Amino acid sequence: MAPRRPNFNKALRALIRDISVRLPEFSHIRAGRILVIAGEARRASRGTVKPLCFRGGKSMDRSGRRKPIVRIKGRRMLYCITLRPLFFRGSTAKARIETVIHELFHCSRRFDGTLHAGRRHDVLGKDFTRRLRPLVRRYLKVCPRELKATFAHRGEVRMLQWLERPGPSYIPGTSRVRKVYTEDQLFYGITRMVTPKPRVAREVGPRPPKLH
Repeated sequence: MAPRRPNFNKALRALIRDISVRLPEFSHIRAGRILVIAGEARRASRGTVKPLCFRGGKSMDRSGRRKPIVRIKGRRMLYCITLRPLFFRGSTAKARIETVIHELFHCSRRFDGTLHAGRRHDVLGKDFTRRLRPLVRRYLKVCPRELKATFAHRGEVRMLQWLERPGPSYIPGTSRVRKVYTEDQLFYGITRMVTPKPRVAREVGPRPPKLH
């Protein structure tokens, strides 16, 4: 019998929870309110985060536009992180963990289903990386070894994917759209993780004498 493919969503939930505990800058993050899925390629992107609410966790803004509600196991999701093929194929464990921290860094400090206005790439430019990298380095020093090993997995894993994906927002009454998305619009797909094998350092001995 072939070995059961691991549920990678469990590993991601454990990672997000651990980041929120070990880094004070992410103490506002709640892993149980973030849906993580595997999605399609988008240029050179490894991951993206989508806000699922308007400010204050509201479903409707002042203009009357509404956000579709995403509810998993009866709990409303505030963010959806999409991990793209480059995350799974050819990445190292460190690069994958950095991608997750990168997407969490975009979340509002209010953790209300919106993004941090001051942490946009077009706002910070090169400073985005300068502010993110120290956080990544700090976390990698304290990340549990067994958790880091999970992100170095090679082989097939099960990962949530959209069967029907919600749009960004809609105006009530103008079109027939689904208002609530649940587990019924998700399924577990198979994704292959391709992780480069670590390089083994060669033993360097004394150079042989030159022959004259």
